[in-house]
Amino acid sequence: SFRDKLFDLLTKTFNEYMLIELSPTSIRNVFNELTFEGIKVVLPIMLVAMVAGVFSSYIQVGSLLSTEAIQPKLSKLDPIKGFKRIFSVRAIVELLKSVLKITLVGTVVFTILWFNFDSLMLLSQKSVGASFVEIAKLTATMGIAVAIMLLFLSIPDYIYQRYDHEKNLRMSKQDIKDEHKNMEGDPRIKSKRRQKQMEMAMQRMMQEVPKADVVITNPTHFAVALRYDGESMAAPKIVAKGVDYMALKIKTIAKANDVITVENKPLARALYAQAEIGDEVPEDLFKAVAEVLAYVYRLKNIEV
Repeated sequence: SFRDKLFDLLTKTFNEYMLIELSPTSIRNVFNELTFEGIKVVLPIMLVAMVAGVFSSYIQVGSLLSTEAIQPKLSKLDPIKGFKRIFSVRAIVELLKSVLKITLVGTVVFTILWFNFDSLMLLSQKSVGASFVEIAKLTATMGIAVAIMLLFLSIPDYIYQRYDHEKNLRMSKQDIKDEHKNMEGDPRIKSKRRQKQMEMAMQRMMQEVPKADVVITNPTHFAVALRYDGESMAAPKIVAKGVDYMALKIKTIAKANDVITVENKPLARALYAQAEIGDEVPEDLFKAVAEVLAYVYRLKNIEV
């Protein structure tokens, strides 16, 4: 058993190794033998722990065989990325934590051994059983002291880990912009697309101006083109409208295509504000529009 093997190792140490004559050769031989014997004592425990770890992992996630970890990646040879990874804030913090833990553990162990120095020096004068008990008590004391110290260290470590985790979850401004860009599209591309759509809509609108029966203006700022077909329409429809530059363009196209332009400031403003392109004239403007169309039709008959 493990206890018997450890007991035999201690017995051999006190009965043989303590009595040999010290020399470089003897010290090397003792070190090699102790290393070999120590491996024989610890190896079964390590094998059991390894098998238990593999078995528990298999029970939890099943068999996972992947060659991705051993595949060569040229990105791992990038010295700049490697430097950033090694000297990142997280890596430095983890290094400082490890150094602090090692320092404190070493300090605790050294302090306990220092206060028990006299007892350790007297072990050679005690029986094997008494020495074993003394070493076991000392080992237990060091283990408990180190465990308590690590427990206290785990509190600030937990606080930092939680803070770091929450910080990583929070997206930076650039991350938010990138996510918004991925979800909504690049704002510049959207703007260009919107501009292109507006240009196409304006082009289609201008193509309808030559088909209009009349263009009502205010006369400089607003222009609204109307078309009416008694056979297919219940009421006149707005085929184009614009303000300032667009109004000027509508009037220019109308003039080039012999579409009559009528100046009526209130009606032009009302039509522009109350109706969109493709809409029928609002009912409250029927009378005013009918008078304009009647005037236009009379002019056309005179021209004919």
